[in-house]
Amino acid sequence: MTEKSGVHFAFLDSGVGGLPYMQRLKKLCPNASCVYVADTKNFPYGEKSEDEIIRNASLCVEKIIQRWKPHAVVIACNTISVTALENLRRRFDGTPFIGTVPAIKPAAALSKKRCIGLLATNATVSHPYTKRLIADFASDCTIVSRGDPELIAFIEHKFFSSTKEEQESAVRPAVDFFAAAGCDAIVLACTHFLNMADVIQRVAGSAVSVVDSREGVARHALDVECALLRTPDDNGAELCASEKRALHDALFVTGFKIPGDEEAYRMFCRNSAVDFGGILEV
Repeated sequence: MTEKSGVHFAFLDSGVGGLPYMQRLKKLCPNASCVYVADTKNFPYGEKSEDEIIRNASLCVEKIIQRWKPHAVVIACNTISVTALENLRRRFDGTPFIGTVPAIKPAAALSKKRCIGLLATNATVSHPYTKRLIADFASDCTIVSRGDPELIAFIEHKFFSSTKEEQESAVRPAVDFFAAAGCDAIVLACTHFLNMADVIQRVAGSAVSVVDSREGVARHALDVECALLRTPDDNGAELCASEKRALHDALFVTGFKIPGDEEAYRMFCRNSAVDFGGILEV
């Protein structure tokens, strides 16, 4: 992976939230080269104003494009996507963007009780874009929303070193909240929650569908790349075949606020065959 040639995909999130998206894309196409940027200096995005979200995301994207020249940028964050995606597309119009938005449409298709839980950041819960998604795809459903900054903080700072018991304890307040409302589907509308999707499903039980967007986002990103290369799309197979050797992926952060966060990121990198790139100055 060289800075001159550019990587296939760059992923941006405020922290660890987008990692499951990169992992899913790599499972579909192992030889796609990826760089991941966690804007940890400005975590959490979900408690910031719209102007702050747009400014921070724009600075990160500008640095990403200057340094790596990615073929496409995956905004692996619901909050950035619903708040800043259109702004980013206008400002950096030479770069394709793939966003992540709450998976309300597939949740509505699965819910038999027509009662859906929306687990997200406070910014995503209150954003007009989310309300439009509900009106367009789940108008006949009751949507029970929960902004959960405490769970997001747990995932960012403690998840990688936590025990099974600690993880289940962390998700239980949200799961119980939705169970009390009668929800039979839970939308993971903050990408951080995808790191604990299996835990949430286990605690919620088999009668509840836990829904996220990683499969659709990963496949769409590969579709975009294949279109750019004018290559027939076979779920990324042609892209994978075009690469003769696997390239090391790299993860960067913009800063650390809490002792122990650096080791958590290094641990993820060691376990995932990703190079830890260190601090990206933004």
